[in-house]
Amino acid sequence: MQLVVGKIGRAHGIRGDVSVEVRTDEPELRLGPGAVLLTDPASAGPLTIESGRVHSGRLLLRFAGVKDRNAAEALRGTLLIAEVDPEERPDDPEEYYDHQLIGLDVVLLDGTLVGELTEVVHLPYQDLLTVEKPDGTEVLVPFVSQIVPTIDLENQRAVITPPPGLIDPDEAEVARGASEEPDAADAADGPEEREESE
Repeated sequence: MQLVVGKIGRAHGIRGDVSVEVRTDEPELRLGPGAVLLTDPASAGPLTIESGRVHSGRLLLRFAGVKDRNAAEALRGTLLIAEVDPEERPDDPEEYYDHQLIGLDVVLLDGTLVGELTEVVHLPYQDLLTVEKPDGTEVLVPFVSQIVPTIDLENQRAVITPPPGLIDPDEAEVARGASEEPDAADAADGPEEREESE
């Protein structure tokens, strides 16, 4: 099975290093020296990782045969793809590979079907689950334990406890701040303050 584990960004320096947007929870394993990765577009690879380091919070990789800035810049936008055994599981039982989650039924605690999990979106600060509802619309569900307490791979379902309005916007609770609802005293003070400022 093939998994996208990174996306090549801009060139760094003049010796062929590139920044990489990491798309795996196991960069040490998937993006370590010696790893051979397929690419999209396929014509850019396969690429063998020669070395890697973190610089200013970004992962920088150097690939065998990529010796200068021009060659590195030519790889920009290329997806890095790892071959993974479909039976392989992450070491942490609370972690999952994307391919394990895609296709799961998404249900509420009472078993009500919300839809099908179609994609895992990896953002810098949290992951989101894309859920396609029966009517064809999509909803993004934050992949955090408070909202997604249970992933049941055996029964092929994800149980969610969404806050009001996440699945059905009509159920959203609108919070009003103090500035939106001035009390009587504030309303009475308003005209006097304006008169004083003139």
